[in-house]
Amino acid sequence: MPSDATTGWVRSIADPANDLRDPFKGPFHTERGGSCDSHRAAIALAKAARLLPAAIVTEVANPQAFALQHDLTLVPAASALDDRLSPLRPVISARLPLDVSEAGRLHIFRPEDGAEEHYAVEIGKPMRDRPVLVRLHSACFTGDLLGSLKCDCGPQLRGALAQMGSEGEGVLLYLNQEGRGIGLANKMRAYSLQDQGFDTVEANHRLGFDDDERDFRIGADILRRMGFKEVRLLTNNPAKVQRLSECGLTVTERVPLRVGENRHNQHYLDTKAKKSGHLL
Repeated sequence: MPSDATTGWVRSIADPANDLRDPFKGPFHTERGGSCDSHRAAIALAKAARLLPAAIVTEVANPQAFALQHDLTLVPAASALDDRLSPLRPVISARLPLDVSEAGRLHIFRPEDGAEEHYAVEIGKPMRDRPVLVRLHSACFTGDLLGSLKCDCGPQLRGALAQMGSEGEGVLLYLNQEGRGIGLANKMRAYSLQDQGFDTVEANHRLGFDDDERDFRIGADILRRMGFKEVRLLTNNPAKVQRLSECGLTVTERVPLRVGENRHNQHYLDTKAKKSGHLL
């Protein structure tokens, strides 16, 4: 980093969504040497906080004293890099009549590490000893609540609930993993990049994220805690089938969910099919 770098310069490097306003940067050269655990830990913490995955890392002579002096939380790098799933605990469930079925029930699950809660909408009284119709739905504020035409999330949410209501039973898991796990603010940064000509995968990469940052182990854990072992999975995403299977659940059937296509999201859906393997 240049010795005369300002906060604005650092921010312009960290946030590529502003490239059109401040386009001339670089070229940059990577300097490698020694352990990168602290750097990886910084990126992991930034992602966990739904911040941009960018950090300035510097050595501190006495980290314990520095943290105490400045009232900071000291986090060991090993803890930040530990990707084990925090145990989920059921908090409460209650009857919730819905438009699609009066026999609805909402279950709240909370992880022990204080991260976001996740929800299970149970329709009817599905038997635990046979395959249940399941949808793993990731929260989408813009699509689910605002009716955004940039994605197919809202129609998928309502379509899945409608199908469960029609069949008389099912479980919809509403996982708080907005924007494929990058959070709403970063999702809007990705939208800004899409307005500059990047597709949804390229935008994620340019921000420093993987194609998909979601953790489908959460859904598998909830299903197991609810007593389910076999599922009929409502999805167009083979990665969800694979991940649930890896977590010990039996996916007896992949049920397609093809709804919500419009002229605004056609390129988005094409990208999901070509780069993320969705079966559309």
